[in-house]
Amino acid sequence: DIKNLSRGCTVYFPVFVPGANLSMGDMHFSQGDGEVSFCGAIEMSGFLELKCTVIKGGMKCLPVTGPSSLHVNPIFEIGPLEPRFSEWLVFEGISVDEKGVQHYLDATIAYKMAVLKCIKYLSQFGFTEEQVYLLLSCCPCEGRISGIVDVPNAVATLAIPLAIFDRDVLPKEMSKLEMLAQGIHLVKKDCCISEEGGAVPYDPRLDE
Repeated sequence: DIKNLSRGCTVYFPVFVPGANLSMGDMHFSQGDGEVSFCGAIEMSGFLELKCTVIKGGMKCLPVTGPSSLHVNPIFEIGPLEPRFSEWLVFEGISVDEKGVQHYLDATIAYKMAVLKCIKYLSQFGFTEEQVYLLLSCCPCEGRISGIVDVPNAVATLAIPLAIFDRDVLPKEMSKLEMLAQGIHLVKKDCCISEEGGAVPYDPRLDE
């Protein structure tokens, strides 16, 4: 479930039992950071070819970060075969939720807000919000904790590679007719004005 843990990686696993009892699974054809829609990556069957080497005394190199010697996690080198993209569109979220409630340095809320902003934005370009939600679980998007220094807010970013789209999704100036065609609504007032003799249909969005 880690997007960058893929072909060509070198992983340094802690070993706690004789024989190691190493096993692996849960392969994904493609996945976005966080797999935000829960089991939304593209699952696949497959075979894994491994080369294993024992590093004598290697456990001493892995940091213990808890009350016992079992609090050790693996570390890994990212392989050279991951997808490479050069152009990204990045969305930012802070740890203030949809209701305006601030959550002290909560990176989960910050990432959620970055995801929600991305969903709302991309739904203007011919996608439903549900489609964007699923897309973010399976496209190779990059999620990062970009700041914990700005107390009380955590800052998270979500970067989407532009090359995955078959259309231009960058912000641009559009005519009002083009905006209507894409479902972008700017008017927040009545679209009908009364005149003597009755109501006359009027849509100010079509004004030049």
